[in-house]
Amino acid sequence: MPRATIDDDDAFRHACMNDLDLNLIPYLVAIEETRNVSRAAERLGVSQPRVSTALGRLREYFNDPLFVRTSRTIALVPAAREALARIERGLLDRQHFDPAASTETFSIALSNVGEIVFLPRLLQALAKEAPHANLRSVSASHGDVERGLEAGDIDLAVGYFPDLRGNNFFQQRLFSHRFICLMRRDHPFAGEPLTLERFLEYGHAVVRAEGRSQEILENHLDRERVRRRAVLETPHFMSLPFILSRTDLIATVPHAIGFAYVGEHASITLAEPPLALPRFDLKQHWHRKFHNDARTVWLRGVVASLFNDELDEWPK
Repeated sequence: MPRATIDDDDAFRHACMNDLDLNLIPYLVAIEETRNVSRAAERLGVSQPRVSTALGRLREYFNDPLFVRTSRTIALVPAAREALARIERGLLDRQHFDPAASTETFSIALSNVGEIVFLPRLLQALAKEAPHANLRSVSASHGDVERGLEAGDIDLAVGYFPDLRGNNFFQQRLFSHRFICLMRRDHPFAGEPLTLERFLEYGHAVVRAEGRSQEILENHLDRERVRRRAVLETPHFMSLPFILSRTDLIATVPHAIGFAYVGEHASITLAEPPLALPRFDLKQHWHRKFHNDARTVWLRGVVASLFNDELDEWPK
Protein backbone atom coordinates (compact mmCIF):
# COMPACT_ATOMS: atom_id res chain seq x y z
CA MET A 1 0.00 0.00 0.00
CA PRO A 2 1.53 3.41 -0.95
CA ARG A 3 2.59 5.70 1.84
CA ALA A 4 1.62 9.37 1.90
CA THR A 5 4.36 11.97 1.99
CA ILE A 6 4.24 15.08 4.16
CA ASP A 7 5.25 17.73 1.65
CA ASP A 8 1.94 19.53 1.93
CA ASP A 9 -0.61 19.40 4.77
CA ASP A 10 -3.70 19.31 2.54
CA ALA A 11 -2.24 16.72 0.20
CA PHE A 12 -1.13 14.71 3.25
CA ARG A 13 -4.61 14.70 4.76
CA HIS A 14 -6.26 13.81 1.46
CA ALA A 15 -3.92 10.93 0.63
CA CYS A 16 -3.98 9.54 4.14
CA MET A 17 -7.72 9.54 4.66
CA ASN A 18 -8.46 8.06 1.22
CA ASP A 19 -6.58 4.80 1.88
CA LEU A 20 -6.49 4.53 5.68
CA ASP A 21 -8.22 1.55 7.29
CA LEU A 22 -11.34 3.19 8.76
CA ASN A 23 -11.16 0.94 11.83
CA LEU A 24 -7.99 2.77 12.88
CA ILE A 25 -9.59 6.22 12.85
CA PRO A 26 -11.14 6.03 16.37
CA TYR A 27 -7.73 4.94 17.71
CA LEU A 28 -5.98 7.83 15.96
CA VAL A 29 -8.40 10.39 17.41
CA ALA A 30 -8.40 8.88 20.91
CA ILE A 31 -4.60 8.70 21.11
CA GLU A 32 -4.22 12.27 19.86
CA GLU A 33 -6.77 13.61 22.32
CA THR A 34 -5.53 11.70 25.39
CA ARG A 35 -1.82 11.56 24.48
CA ASN A 36 -1.71 8.34 26.47
CA VAL A 37 -2.15 4.75 25.31
CA SER A 38 -3.74 3.62 28.59
CA ARG A 39 -6.25 6.48 28.67
CA ALA A 40 -7.05 5.95 24.99
CA ALA A 41 -7.73 2.26 25.70
CA GLU A 42 -10.03 3.21 28.58
CA ARG A 43 -11.93 5.68 26.39
CA LEU A 44 -12.36 3.14 23.59
CA GLY A 45 -13.24 0.28 25.94
CA VAL A 46 -10.46 -1.97 24.62
CA SER A 47 -7.20 -3.36 26.01
CA GLN A 48 -3.98 -1.36 26.12
CA PRO A 49 -2.14 -3.86 23.87
CA ARG A 50 -4.87 -3.42 21.27
CA VAL A 51 -4.31 0.35 21.22
CA SER A 52 -0.55 -0.18 21.05
CA THR A 53 -1.03 -2.48 18.07
CA ALA A 54 -3.23 0.11 16.35
CA LEU A 55 -0.61 2.81 16.99
CA GLY A 56 2.04 0.57 15.47
CA ARG A 57 -0.10 0.04 12.38
CA LEU A 58 -0.68 3.79 12.07
CA ARG A 59 3.06 4.53 12.34
CA GLU A 60 3.82 1.86 9.75
CA TYR A 61 1.12 3.11 7.40
CA PHE A 62 2.23 6.75 7.48
CA ASN A 63 5.92 5.93 7.76
CA ASP A 64 5.89 8.59 10.46
CA PRO A 65 6.62 8.45 14.22
CA LEU A 66 3.23 10.04 15.08
CA PHE A 67 2.53 11.78 18.38
CA VAL A 68 6.14 12.88 18.91
CA ARG A 69 7.42 16.44 18.67
CA THR A 70 8.70 16.06 15.10
CA SER A 71 5.49 14.49 13.77
CA ARG A 72 2.98 16.19 11.47
CA THR A 73 0.07 14.51 13.25
CA ILE A 74 -1.65 17.90 13.61
CA ALA A 75 -2.27 17.85 9.85
CA LEU A 76 -3.89 14.41 9.99
CA VAL A 77 -6.14 14.48 13.04
CA PRO A 78 -8.71 17.02 11.75
CA ALA A 79 -9.24 14.83 8.69
CA ALA A 80 -9.57 11.78 10.94
CA ARG A 81 -12.20 13.55 13.05
CA GLU A 82 -14.09 14.54 9.91
CA ALA A 83 -14.03 10.97 8.59
CA LEU A 84 -15.17 9.62 11.95
CA ALA A 85 -18.06 12.09 12.02
CA ARG A 86 -19.07 11.08 8.49
CA ILE A 87 -19.17 7.44 9.51
CA GLU A 88 -21.30 8.27 12.55
CA ARG A 89 -23.71 10.32 10.43
CA GLY A 90 -24.04 7.40 8.07
CA LEU A 91 -22.97 9.28 4.93
CA LEU A 92 -21.20 6.14 3.75
CA ASP A 93 -24.25 3.90 4.16
CA ARG A 94 -27.37 3.17 2.15
CA GLN A 95 -30.29 5.46 2.91
CA HIS A 96 -33.32 3.53 1.64
CA PHE A 97 -34.67 0.06 2.30
CA ASP A 98 -38.03 -1.43 1.31
CA PRO A 99 -38.67 -4.55 3.44
CA ALA A 100 -41.74 -5.58 1.41
CA ALA A 101 -39.65 -5.82 -1.77
CA SER A 102 -36.43 -7.15 -0.24
CA THR A 103 -35.13 -10.58 -1.25
CA GLU A 104 -32.01 -10.28 0.89
CA THR A 105 -30.84 -12.66 3.61
CA PHE A 106 -30.48 -11.20 7.08
CA SER A 107 -27.71 -12.76 9.12
CA ILE A 108 -27.98 -12.79 12.91
CA ALA A 109 -25.48 -14.22 15.40
CA LEU A 110 -27.35 -16.31 17.98
CA SER A 111 -26.52 -18.92 20.59
CA ASN A 112 -28.55 -22.11 21.02
CA VAL A 113 -30.57 -20.31 23.68
CA GLY A 114 -30.93 -17.32 21.36
CA GLU A 115 -32.46 -19.43 18.64
CA ILE A 116 -35.16 -20.64 21.02
CA VAL A 117 -35.78 -17.15 22.39
CA PHE A 118 -35.69 -15.07 19.21
CA LEU A 119 -36.16 -17.08 16.03
CA PRO A 120 -39.85 -18.11 16.20
CA ARG A 121 -41.24 -14.60 16.68
CA LEU A 122 -38.68 -13.02 14.39
CA LEU A 123 -39.59 -15.40 11.56
CA GLN A 124 -43.27 -14.58 12.06
CA ALA A 125 -42.52 -10.87 11.80
CA LEU A 126 -40.41 -11.28 8.66
CA ALA A 127 -43.12 -13.37 7.00
CA LYS A 128 -45.49 -10.45 7.50
CA GLU A 129 -43.26 -7.42 6.86
CA ALA A 130 -40.56 -8.81 4.55
CA PRO A 131 -42.17 -11.88 2.98
CA HIS A 132 -39.47 -12.37 0.32
CA ALA A 133 -36.50 -11.99 2.69
CA ASN A 134 -34.59 -14.82 4.33
CA LEU A 135 -32.96 -15.30 7.71
CA ARG A 136 -29.66 -16.97 8.56
CA SER A 137 -28.69 -17.88 12.13
CA VAL A 138 -24.94 -17.83 12.80
CA SER A 139 -23.17 -19.58 15.67
CA ALA A 140 -19.59 -18.33 15.88
CA SER A 141 -16.77 -17.48 18.27
CA HIS A 142 -16.48 -13.98 19.70
CA GLY A 143 -13.71 -13.09 17.26
CA ASP A 144 -15.69 -14.32 14.27
CA VAL A 145 -18.80 -12.44 15.40
CA GLU A 146 -16.81 -9.24 15.82
CA ARG A 147 -15.20 -9.60 12.41
CA GLY A 148 -18.51 -10.55 10.81
CA LEU A 149 -20.26 -7.47 12.19
CA GLU A 150 -17.43 -5.24 11.01
CA ALA A 151 -17.41 -6.73 7.52
CA GLY A 152 -21.20 -6.69 7.20
CA ASP A 153 -21.40 -10.49 6.92
CA ILE A 154 -23.42 -10.49 10.17
CA ASP A 155 -26.12 -7.84 10.54
CA LEU A 156 -26.80 -8.20 14.26
CA ALA A 157 -25.60 -10.17 17.27
CA VAL A 158 -28.65 -10.76 19.47
CA GLY A 159 -28.49 -12.26 22.94
CA TYR A 160 -25.76 -12.26 25.56
CA PHE A 161 -22.47 -11.09 23.99
CA PRO A 162 -20.49 -9.42 26.82
CA ASP A 163 -17.33 -9.11 24.72
CA LEU A 164 -18.89 -6.85 22.09
CA ARG A 165 -17.89 -3.60 23.73
CA GLY A 166 -15.81 -0.59 22.83
CA ASN A 167 -16.02 2.30 20.46
CA ASN A 168 -16.76 0.25 17.35
CA PHE A 169 -20.00 -1.32 18.56
CA PHE A 170 -23.43 -0.07 19.53
CA GLN A 171 -25.78 -2.05 21.74
CA GLN A 172 -29.42 -1.87 22.81
CA ARG A 173 -30.86 -3.68 25.81
CA LEU A 174 -33.94 -5.74 25.03
CA PHE A 175 -34.96 -7.47 28.30
CA SER A 176 -33.56 -9.45 31.22
CA HIS A 177 -33.24 -13.19 31.58
CA ARG A 178 -32.94 -15.44 34.63
CA PHE A 179 -32.28 -19.08 35.47
CA ILE A 180 -34.68 -21.85 36.42
CA CYS A 181 -34.40 -25.55 37.27
CA LEU A 182 -35.76 -28.46 35.25
CA MET A 183 -36.54 -32.02 36.34
CA ARG A 184 -38.88 -34.85 35.36
CA ARG A 185 -42.48 -34.45 36.44
CA ASP A 186 -42.37 -37.53 38.70
CA HIS A 187 -39.03 -36.61 40.24
CA PRO A 188 -38.90 -37.38 44.00
CA PHE A 189 -38.92 -33.64 44.74
CA ALA A 190 -41.33 -32.53 42.03
CA GLY A 191 -44.11 -30.34 43.40
CA GLU A 192 -42.15 -29.50 46.55
CA PRO A 193 -39.86 -26.53 47.21
CA LEU A 194 -36.38 -27.24 45.89
CA THR A 195 -34.18 -26.59 48.91
CA LEU A 196 -30.43 -26.18 48.67
CA GLU A 197 -30.00 -29.50 50.46
CA ARG A 198 -32.12 -31.25 47.85
CA PHE A 199 -30.42 -29.31 45.06
CA LEU A 200 -27.05 -30.69 46.19
CA GLU A 201 -28.28 -34.19 47.00
CA TYR A 202 -29.14 -35.11 43.41
CA GLY A 203 -26.90 -35.16 40.36
CA HIS A 204 -27.06 -32.48 37.69
CA ALA A 205 -27.00 -32.25 33.92
CA VAL A 206 -24.69 -29.32 33.22
CA VAL A 207 -24.65 -27.62 29.83
CA ARG A 208 -21.28 -26.28 28.67
CA ALA A 209 -22.55 -24.48 25.58
CA GLU A 210 -20.77 -21.99 23.33
CA GLY A 211 -23.14 -19.26 24.52
CA ARG A 212 -21.82 -17.10 27.32
CA SER A 213 -24.92 -17.03 29.56
CA GLN A 214 -24.03 -20.32 31.27
CA GLU A 215 -20.76 -18.75 32.41
CA ILE A 216 -22.79 -16.38 34.58
CA LEU A 217 -24.36 -19.32 36.40
CA GLU A 218 -21.13 -21.28 36.85
CA ASN A 219 -19.15 -18.24 38.04
CA HIS A 220 -21.88 -17.37 40.54
CA LEU A 221 -21.98 -20.90 41.97
CA ASP A 222 -18.19 -20.84 42.28
CA ARG A 223 -18.28 -17.55 44.19
CA GLU A 224 -20.98 -18.90 46.50
CA ARG A 225 -19.01 -22.14 46.90
CA VAL A 226 -21.97 -24.20 45.81
CA ARG A 227 -20.60 -27.51 44.56
CA ARG A 228 -23.17 -29.56 42.72
CA ARG A 229 -22.34 -32.96 41.26
CA ALA A 230 -22.17 -32.80 37.47
CA VAL A 231 -23.22 -36.33 36.58
CA LEU A 232 -23.49 -35.23 32.95
CA GLU A 233 -21.72 -32.45 31.07
CA THR A 234 -22.97 -31.71 27.56
CA PRO A 235 -22.51 -28.87 25.04
CA HIS A 236 -26.16 -29.14 23.95
CA PHE A 237 -29.47 -27.96 25.35
CA MET A 238 -31.61 -29.91 22.91
CA SER A 239 -31.07 -33.31 24.53
CA LEU A 240 -32.02 -32.18 28.04
CA PRO A 241 -35.76 -33.06 27.98
CA PHE A 242 -35.02 -36.62 26.89
CA ILE A 243 -32.27 -37.04 29.46
CA LEU A 244 -34.21 -35.51 32.36
CA SER A 245 -37.37 -37.51 31.62
CA ARG A 246 -35.44 -40.78 32.16
CA THR A 247 -33.24 -39.80 35.13
CA ASP A 248 -33.36 -38.03 38.47
CA LEU A 249 -30.95 -35.36 37.23
CA ILE A 250 -31.65 -31.65 37.66
CA ALA A 251 -30.68 -28.99 35.11
CA THR A 252 -30.40 -25.24 35.66
CA VAL A 253 -31.04 -23.33 32.44
CA PRO A 254 -32.10 -19.88 31.15
CA HIS A 255 -35.79 -19.57 31.90
CA ALA A 256 -36.90 -19.22 28.26
CA ILE A 257 -35.54 -22.69 27.57
CA GLY A 258 -37.22 -24.04 30.69
CA PHE A 259 -40.66 -22.74 29.74
CA ALA A 260 -40.22 -23.82 26.12
CA TYR A 261 -39.40 -27.38 27.17
CA VAL A 262 -42.25 -27.61 29.64
CA GLY A 263 -44.64 -26.45 26.93
CA GLU A 264 -43.46 -29.16 24.54
CA HIS A 265 -42.63 -32.05 26.88
CA ALA A 266 -45.29 -33.22 29.32
CA SER A 267 -42.72 -35.27 31.24
CA ILE A 268 -40.73 -32.16 32.34
CA THR A 269 -41.55 -29.67 35.08
CA LEU A 270 -40.03 -26.49 36.52
CA ALA A 271 -38.69 -25.60 39.95
CA GLU A 272 -37.41 -22.32 41.31
CA PRO A 273 -33.70 -22.44 42.18
CA PRO A 274 -32.98 -22.76 45.90
CA LEU A 275 -30.65 -19.74 45.93
CA ALA A 276 -30.69 -16.29 44.40
CA LEU A 277 -29.13 -16.47 40.95
CA PRO A 278 -28.02 -13.49 38.86
CA ARG A 279 -30.06 -12.08 36.02
CA PHE A 280 -28.51 -11.02 32.73
CA ASP A 281 -29.54 -8.62 29.99
CA LEU A 282 -30.15 -9.75 26.43
CA LYS A 283 -29.14 -7.12 23.89
CA GLN A 284 -28.73 -6.52 20.19
CA HIS A 285 -25.32 -5.38 18.94
CA TRP A 286 -24.18 -3.85 15.65
CA HIS A 287 -21.06 -2.23 14.21
CA ARG A 288 -20.81 1.54 14.07
CA LYS A 289 -20.22 1.41 10.30
CA PHE A 290 -23.83 0.29 9.86
CA HIS A 291 -25.41 2.46 12.52
CA ASN A 292 -27.37 4.52 9.97
CA ASP A 293 -27.66 1.90 7.26
CA ALA A 294 -31.38 1.83 6.39
CA ARG A 295 -31.48 -1.96 6.08
CA THR A 296 -29.90 -2.53 9.48
CA VAL A 297 -31.94 0.24 11.11
CA TRP A 298 -35.13 -1.51 9.95
CA LEU A 299 -33.97 -4.91 11.27
CA ARG A 300 -33.00 -3.43 14.64
CA GLY A 301 -36.40 -1.81 14.88
CA VAL A 302 -38.14 -5.13 14.27
CA VAL A 303 -36.07 -6.87 16.94
CA ALA A 304 -36.65 -4.07 19.48
CA SER A 305 -40.40 -4.06 18.80
CA LEU A 306 -40.67 -7.82 19.38
CA PHE A 307 -38.40 -8.23 22.40
CA ASN A 308 -38.61 -5.80 25.29
CA ASP A 309 -39.71 -5.67 28.92
CA GLU A 310 -43.33 -4.95 27.99
CA LEU A 311 -43.63 -7.94 25.66
CA ASP A 312 -41.53 -10.42 27.62
CA GLU A 313 -43.57 -13.60 27.10
CA TRP A 314 -41.89 -15.73 29.74
CA PRO A 315 -43.41 -15.65 33.25
CA LYS A 316 -41.35 -13.90 35.89
